[in-house]
Amino acid sequence: MYKSVYLKRGKEESLRRFHPWVFSGAIHHADDGINDGDMVRVLSEKGDFIAVGHYQIGSIAVRVLFFNDVPINDDFWEKRLQSALLMRQTIGIADNPKNNTYRLVHGEGDNLPGLVIDCYGKTAVMQAHSVGIHLCRQSIAKSLVKVMGNRIENVYYKSETTLPFKAELGQENGFIIGGSDDNTAIENGLKFHVDWLRGQKTGFFVDQRENRLLLESYAKGKHVLNMFCYTGGFSFYAMRGGAQLVHSVDSSAKAIELTNANVELNFPGDARHQAFCEDAFKFLDNADNQYDLIILDPPAFAKHRKALPNALKGYTRLNRVALERIKSGGVLFTFSCSQVVTKDHFRNAVFTAAAQSGRKVRILHQLHQPADHPVNIYHPEGEYLKGLVLYVE
Repeated sequence: MYKSVYLKRGKEESLRRFHPWVFSGAIHHADDGINDGDMVRVLSEKGDFIAVGHYQIGSIAVRVLFFNDVPINDDFWEKRLQSALLMRQTIGIADNPKNNTYRLVHGEGDNLPGLVIDCYGKTAVMQAHSVGIHLCRQSIAKSLVKVMGNRIENVYYKSETTLPFKAELGQENGFIIGGSDDNTAIENGLKFHVDWLRGQKTGFFVDQRENRLLLESYAKGKHVLNMFCYTGGFSFYAMRGGAQLVHSVDSSAKAIELTNANVELNFPGDARHQAFCEDAFKFLDNADNQYDLIILDPPAFAKHRKALPNALKGYTRLNRVALERIKSGGVLFTFSCSQVVTKDHFRNAVFTAAAQSGRKVRILHQLHQPADHPVNIYHPEGEYLKGLVLYVE
């Protein structure tokens, strides 16, 4: 059976409420010989069983997989993956002929801390955020193909940048089951290329699917600016919505190349679209009254709490410039994907930006991550995507 870690007195209370993390400061002592990534049993100071999970060196010392004293084996992975699939079927996102792109596993939101799986057609891209998940990758991939049946033929493992650097696992990205050169997927009837080889995250930002669809409904006749465009998702939705002009901006030449390819895939030869490889702030500074629909979807400004003050200043500055530049009667879609930035933090940053701009601003929508990125009710930290849609007079 697994080795054990013992908690300090009273530190089991959050686990009794099913929170899936054990912080290093809560541990009194542990059995000898526990290594990074090992499966461990979590016990109270008195030796009562509490949970089983992966041990890891760092602030989060144990990521809990189960609150019952059972072995974590192929049967466990299959049941958890089956539960994740059933939920996606229930919400109508899996087995949808107009959409073969969705998140099948969202870490703690699916009671599988440290694991992310995104599906793109016949290929699943699997990402480990803990050493324990990395060590179980083959078993998880085998269980995934079994559970998904003919839905998935290939499993691409992409964890070079998500595993702890100090673990020194020498991990390389690549297919661990099957293999395919077909990187085209479908979202709400639109096609796009997924760069799971070199792209950010698993190759596409699946979490903006519903928000892109909302933007489409606002796009008719508009001059649209898509900042931090990455793969151009918001851009080709705006074009399908009847936008008069769409400009996509990103500082990455690779992102601009991918955006152009995705627009061409859906709207070949369409002169309404133009992409620019340029710094966001510099571009906005020269965008006076040209656009009446602007999207701000920047990368995470804060990856840890120490970066929060500077991140909030960054969000305020970015939104202030956009609010100053947008046409009267324009609509601004603005987002934060930083987990440490709460809804209140973000809203206050945008409020400050609005006050500094001197514009009259009304909130039309408050946005969040979609249902295939569920938030475990016992783990509110899983709510990371925040968005506002603003009407600017």
